[in-house]
Amino acid sequence: MTTRIYTHEDCLDHQPGSGHPESPERLKAVLRVLRTPAFDAAEWRDAPMGTREQVLLIHTEDHVADVEDAAPVRGTMPLDGGDTVMSPGSLDAVMRCVGAACAGVDAVLDNEVHNVFCATRPCGHHAEPNKAMGFCIYNQAAIAAAYAYEMHKLERVAVIDFDVHHGNGTQAAFYDRPELFYASSHQSHFYPYSGLESETGTSHNIVNVPLPRGCDSALFREQIAAKMLPAIRDFNPELIIISAGFDAHHLDPLAGLKLQDDDYDWITRELMCIADDTCEGRIVSILEGGYSLEGLASATAVHVKALMDH
Repeated sequence: MTTRIYTHEDCLDHQPGSGHPESPERLKAVLRVLRTPAFDAAEWRDAPMGTREQVLLIHTEDHVADVEDAAPVRGTMPLDGGDTVMSPGSLDAVMRCVGAACAGVDAVLDNEVHNVFCATRPCGHHAEPNKAMGFCIYNQAAIAAAYAYEMHKLERVAVIDFDVHHGNGTQAAFYDRPELFYASSHQSHFYPYSGLESETGTSHNIVNVPLPRGCDSALFREQIAAKMLPAIRDFNPELIIISAGFDAHHLDPLAGLKLQDDDYDWITRELMCIADDTCEGRIVSILEGGYSLEGLASATAVHVKALMDH
């Protein structure tokens, strides 16, 4: 079995406007590096269109209706005061994100492939059940976890998030759901100003690892090894979903952590070791943030290369 990469050209049609950090150029940079000979062994698939029923596994009917009603025929429409914007292609783009994530769950649980990387955009982990925010419209990682629980009847699904921003949306969706586990490392105190260690969920199914501005490789690995990895093992997941944000990279212009490419290789391999021990190696990784095109491309490359090295 191999690594499957899901993507779709519709994801380039989410265009929040000139100068917006979450631009189509991000995905283009990722696809350029993943389409080099080093990744020839990966299997590529078009991301299917997600369904409304899948979205409703996490999001409220009111939120879904608001998104559908806001989808413009021309121009742009802000959903949250300006950061999160819809263009005419945005609804199809986010539904491809949802479709890729759920198809990835199907693929690994049906033993078609060893693991999956979803090269899709926009990102999703800030989207709460009832609202869009932080560039995120729907929360595809949370949806994928709920989909695995509901449709594949798994009892324990983990989402692991190493984006530089805390995934407040995933935490909100999982807070009262002991079958769904969320662990996040993130810069603190920083947007969206959540993710304290004291935020543990009603069943201690939330693990937050806040990191100080300027955090380097050594501190990152120390904190992850001490606080996150043992908690994931204790949860004993049947599937691991990764919210793979690369904006903690030292080149990223929007944040202040100092991670190197090697750190993304390290954490990917650590999560793969846990997956091998708990869930037959089953991982679905989903692209989140990353706003230095150079840092995003290089970090994504080492992440996917590690996934392929099983």
